[in-house]
Amino acid sequence: MSHIISVPIKGMHCRSCEILVEEELKELKNIEKVEVNHKQGQAIIHYTGNTPSDEEVKSAIVKAGYSVGVADELTIFSRDKNEYKNLGLAFLFLTILYLLLDRFGLTSFSLASDLGKPSLGFILLVGLVAGFSTCMALVGGLSLGLSTKFLKSHPEAGAAQRFRPHLYFILGRIVSYAFFGGLLGALGTLIKISSTANGIITTILGFVMIVMGLQIINIFPRLNNIKLTLPKGIARAFGISRSGKEYSHTNSMILGAITFFLPCGFTQAMQLYAVTTGSFVSGAIVLGLFAIGSAPGLLSIGGLTSLVRGNFKEWFFKVAGLAVIFFGLFNLNNCYTLASLQFGIASDKNTSQTQEVNDPNVLLQNGVQIVHMIESRRGYSPNKFLIKKGIPVKWVIDAQAPSSCASAIILPKLNIERSLMAGENIIEFTPTESGDLPFSCSMGMYSGVFSVVE
Repeated sequence: MSHIISVPIKGMHCRSCEILVEEELKELKNIEKVEVNHKQGQAIIHYTGNTPSDEEVKSAIVKAGYSVGVADELTIFSRDKNEYKNLGLAFLFLTILYLLLDRFGLTSFSLASDLGKPSLGFILLVGLVAGFSTCMALVGGLSLGLSTKFLKSHPEAGAAQRFRPHLYFILGRIVSYAFFGGLLGALGTLIKISSTANGIITTILGFVMIVMGLQIINIFPRLNNIKLTLPKGIARAFGISRSGKEYSHTNSMILGAITFFLPCGFTQAMQLYAVTTGSFVSGAIVLGLFAIGSAPGLLSIGGLTSLVRGNFKEWFFKVAGLAVIFFGLFNLNNCYTLASLQFGIASDKNTSQTQEVNDPNVLLQNGVQIVHMIESRRGYSPNKFLIKKGIPVKWVIDAQAPSSCASAIILPKLNIERSLMAGENIIEFTPTESGDLPFSCSMGMYSGVFSVVE
């Protein structure tokens, strides 16, 4: 005859914790089945024969890395004044750091070179620049959040162990880039990631980063009940059973692989080149090398967690958590910009302009409106134009930073998407309706608008 006992457990934070506790309890005699729920903080033990002693159960739970007892109820806001003091200092530090980086022009990089026939060394260089610039906002933010959360969950881990989640993130990224780069090379233009799909993925990951950041700064303890993990069945399918740390690594690899689909000018320039190779092997080499080149920059930000020691940890958590939140908000703002372009959320504030108003940046030659614009690592200049309805437009773009984020330009209302090459690029269209025609880079970082008047 089967019997049941319930045991309260403290310290569990995810489904991998459930797996660890279940496996240790199953080692006890007469145990038929064990059901552990980290949200409820308890284990339901099914057994036959003699009841397992309290000491045996406690020993198994402690061996798994947890303790017997009921966890204290989490409050909405932290009651520790030091938490808020450290948060204020962290915010001040990040603000000063950003202003210094921006002052010396280190918040954006570009390579003024033609990507028509890049060498393998140049592809690595593009990846290196991407890893230290705009791509870090999304990819680096994800990686920093993952490795910081790992450190909070495993404070006993050594420096090498703390660095491992980030290495798994990079590994997943390299494998994904090489595989999908090969598919791009083999299938060419048959594979195309829409700006809508990019926006959806970026939005989801933006929210993930914000939740991770809020959990890291520990100002809202109750948010720790939100667990960004995979189902326990999938964890077992990956062979994750004896180590909670490995479960974190699998999540890191999956998120690293997903970054292939994120909208970044650097990445899209390499994806476009992979398409032109017409070969699976060549496409895989191009995107794989690009991912390898971006690794140093991404490792530098995630690797900070491996250096954290002693009392410095709590302050570091605040800085890292705020940085992850800022990255998340930054990307959500970019997604809003893309949604404004894609679904017409932006207001047509310029439609009241009259026909008599002329734009000095728009020249009328032989019945065609000539628009000149410069693309650089800082975006588009000028980026606002007044054009007239029904008259053809010749949009001449001088791409001075063809491997920057701004080089992937979109104008969704007219279904225009273009990866700019070095030098002069020409896009032609005829506006048929008055109103705004907004455009931006594919990531939503840099934007502009054509205001169409009667």
